[in-house]
Amino acid sequence: MTSLSNEGGAVPPGFDGTSLPEASPDGSSPGSLHSAARHRVADQIFRNLAVGSGFVVSLVIGLIALFLVAQAVPSLLKNEENFFTYTGDWITSGNQLAFGIPQLFYATVVVSVIALLIAMPVALGISIFLTEYAPKRLVGPITYTVDLLAAVPSIVYGLWGILVLGPALVPVNEWVVGHLGFLPFFQQPTQVANMSTGGTLLTAGIVLAVMILPIITAVTREVFMQTPKGHREAALALGATKFEVVKLAVLPFGFSGYISGSMLGLGRALGETMALLLIISTAGPMNFNLMESGETFATKIANNAAEFDSPAKTGAYISAGLTLFVLTFIVNAAARAVVAGKK
Repeated sequence: MTSLSNEGGAVPPGFDGTSLPEASPDGSSPGSLHSAARHRVADQIFRNLAVGSGFVVSLVIGLIALFLVAQAVPSLLKNEENFFTYTGDWITSGNQLAFGIPQLFYATVVVSVIALLIAMPVALGISIFLTEYAPKRLVGPITYTVDLLAAVPSIVYGLWGILVLGPALVPVNEWVVGHLGFLPFFQQPTQVANMSTGGTLLTAGIVLAVMILPIITAVTREVFMQTPKGHREAALALGATKFEVVKLAVLPFGFSGYISGSMLGLGRALGETMALLLIISTAGPMNFNLMESGETFATKIANNAAEFDSPAKTGAYISAGLTLFVLTFIVNAAARAVVAGKK
């Protein structure tokens, strides 16, 4: 009788009394079907969680907008001045309300633009250095140092700006006014106190630039690191220098991420409160003079929050918050359009 075992003594499946696993009609084994079913359930759970998270975020934003509108509309209806053109003192007590946002809009945009003009080139340079030129032993310490700036509280930046940076810029401001005073940006201010303390729009913009620098740098650096290796090697194979590799391969690939990071920083600058409250907190003229002071949307609300003793007064200042909300939404939408156009 022929032996049923092979040379190693192993008995083929089905000859030792055990049954062979049944195949499914499509030829797949039960184990693979169970595994696929588990994967489908996991995918469905993950999909539901992702969709639910997006829905919750959208719902929260919608509720915030609804709250701002509900609180602001009654005061806006009682406002006897044009909300978009009135530049006089705010009157929020009694039955006759008078308030407007031009000066707040001007100061908010000016300090934010100054911050972007300073922070964006610096963040771009740091990101290129860390991803292309820096030795590996320096990448970690420099990255941690830049990221550490994001952990500093806003009030510390404000104290640094008004107690250290502002006084240090006083002689610089005086020199600029004396030699470049013919330009509208560096004229002698009407509020002399700003020059003596350094609490100017320029100082506020510099402080904001330092505050938003780690946000822009972190996003830009991560995007640059994702540049396909093949793009770099193709440029080098064609004889490109390191600078040309950055110019032709890295920057085009990471431009959308750079813009996205810059818009995140701009959102932080538009809504910054405590730092600017310590540096600039008095209304100034709308003459594009960086040596003047001013009030932003956030500092205006924070300055008067303790006096919200009536729905009309509260609604007047919440209307400024609603304007800031809309402004931030428009900025983010414009950024998304720019990013989408570059893809």
